[in-house]
Amino acid sequence: MADVDPPEAGSPGADLATGTRAHEKTPPRGRGLLGRRRSRADPTRASRAGRNLPAATGVGLALLLPVLVGLLFFPIVFVGMVTIFGMVGVWEVGRALAIRRLRVPLVPTIAGAAVLPSAAYFGGGEGLAAAIVGSLLVLFVWQSLDPAPEGARSLVAGAFTLLWVPFMLSFALVLMRADDGFLIIATLLLLVVANDTFGYLIGSFFGKHAMAPKISPKKSWEGFGGSIGGAFVVGGLCAVFLLGQPIWLGLALAVAVVAAATAGDLAESMIKRELGVKDMSSILPGHGGVMDRLDSIVFAAPTAYLLSATLMPGLR
Repeated sequence: MADVDPPEAGSPGADLATGTRAHEKTPPRGRGLLGRRRSRADPTRASRAGRNLPAATGVGLALLLPVLVGLLFFPIVFVGMVTIFGMVGVWEVGRALAIRRLRVPLVPTIAGAAVLPSAAYFGGGEGLAAAIVGSLLVLFVWQSLDPAPEGARSLVAGAFTLLWVPFMLSFALVLMRADDGFLIIATLLLLVVANDTFGYLIGSFFGKHAMAPKISPKKSWEGFGGSIGGAFVVGGLCAVFLLGQPIWLGLALAVAVVAAATAGDLAESMIKRELGVKDMSSILPGHGGVMDRLDSIVFAAPTAYLLSATLMPGLR
């Protein structure tokens, strides 16, 4: 996932990103050999990516288990997890946008996030389309009755949040309606993992040319090449052994998902940089916020759906 540089000291996002208050000071590290040894021995020391890898690994595994259980045995559990992620993501985006005095109407927006995944799972593409139109209509009526100033700005902020997080995320549940849809979702998740893992490894060792230095200085073209290479391997294997499709379909999915996931990384990094925050929240130790984990998937899910619906039968 994409990271951004921490906000400048004293900026509006500095306190939010670090979890400290303006008057609190970070105690100085010990100097000399003893200080360096203590720093190296610190088990919570962040990785080169700026993350606490042990905590991130533990949280990642804790999230992966219910996802796998839902995909393999209880689809309704997976629907529930997507719904929770969407609602928390809406809250995080609303909290972050408030830094720039963009107030997201949380009641209708979170309500829409609660409805959209179920509409996609039970009603398919048509159900998702009806749900997003209804959610935007409720949001408009809500804001029309709100006497608070700058209602138009709040309406735009709420619509943006609905479309960015729960609407795009719900395409994963439309994929679930296909024959063996859980295998398509598994392929999507594996491709996103391959994008992150191989991009991180290759970028860490060989990254020299930044893709978008003003948005995400740590994302390199070398890392992007690593993402494509790793996704080719994963996509080809999944196409043949999971989906029973020709290998070229797996390669096409790999390119599309990596491109979409990278765009999602950069989009969220751009938003966070504009807001002056490093993470959307700090509720997931070692990861940041839910949106810091979903930034790739929210772009990759509709991309995978459109490509699968075009090239594979069974989607409805």
